[in-house]
Amino acid sequence: MSPDQPSENAGKSLFSLQRRERLMEELRAHGAITVRGIAVKLGVSELTIRRDVNLLADEGLVSRVHGGATLPSPLDRSATAARTPQHSYSIGMVVPSLDYYWPQVISGARAEAEVQNLRILVRGSAYDAADNRRQVQALLDTQNIDGLIVAPDLTGEHGQELLRWLNALPIPVVLAERRSPVENPAHRLEWVATDHAFGAGMAVRHLWQEGHRQIGCLADSASPTTPHVVRGWRQALTALKIPVEGSVHEDSAKLPNGDRAAHFDHVLELCKKTGTTALLVHSDTQAVALVQHCVDKGLQVPGDMAIVGYDDEVAYLAEPAISAVRPPKQYVGKVAVQLMAARLAEGRLRPVHRIELNPELILRESSIGAPRVPAPGVLQESL
Repeated sequence: MSPDQPSENAGKSLFSLQRRERLMEELRAHGAITVRGIAVKLGVSELTIRRDVNLLADEGLVSRVHGGATLPSPLDRSATAARTPQHSYSIGMVVPSLDYYWPQVISGARAEAEVQNLRILVRGSAYDAADNRRQVQALLDTQNIDGLIVAPDLTGEHGQELLRWLNALPIPVVLAERRSPVENPAHRLEWVATDHAFGAGMAVRHLWQEGHRQIGCLADSASPTTPHVVRGWRQALTALKIPVEGSVHEDSAKLPNGDRAAHFDHVLELCKKTGTTALLVHSDTQAVALVQHCVDKGLQVPGDMAIVGYDDEVAYLAEPAISAVRPPKQYVGKVAVQLMAARLAEGRLRPVHRIELNPELILRESSIGAPRVPAPGVLQESL
């Protein structure tokens, strides 16, 4: 059999150095290669060939082009900038927001990466599985990454397909603030996530200790955090013997005609009917808006309605300042990098690690200092 026409099994048995030598032979013979064509010829995946091309480009031996590579050009500056030689590995990181919650996660990851001698390459995405995959694929196509930290959208069939794809990637993947569901265990994926259910339970117990006996929950179903917050709220109510049935539980993602004021009026009306005097609100921005709405309606916070927010991004800016559950965002990033560094160092012999971190409750004016037994009819008079 000609060395230019190896069998598929032979291609799969090639060591990485041999593959790269074959790539250079093809380039010297033809001046250019395509990722798809050489992958078929060597009987390996396109992702494997992209990684080989990236390594060769980092060494200045080839120039990357869309879909393939050419012999090096003096006009190509990407090889010198692609990877700083002092870093042992490059880690891709894809997060769904660069302006709320996630900047602190990124900060923690970058700080730990410096300690671990790793390079972090961050890409922003959206809360959308298709866009998550596009951003991950862009890192795989254009950067020689050795591992991936990602916070994907796991909802619906597209989210579950994305999870299966991530689980099949040939590089280690760590999920940040995400967990694979029971029905799709994704056995190779590691993760670090905040125990949001525990955080919600802390908030409910704090409000109970402040004398509130009907505690509602206002949360945004569009957020991947919300199911855990709601679960923790329900579990805490049950433990405190507060009937879950009949307690106020509203979804702030479903605003009537997009009218937040009307939505808040509806929530407060339900609180009045049920005697609810305290609310756990996810997220922070919703909590701030609700406090402002209560003040505009003449309600005293916390005297008439005590409020605890969730995320602690902007809760301190409200008047009065809002008590909030604070996830350990920087530590999520830090531990994710630690998991990745350990995985790269130890390989497949290391057991899969899945870590949960506890948040903390930051107490401020919105939930403390009110009378422990609210007078009946307070909301009725205010509304």
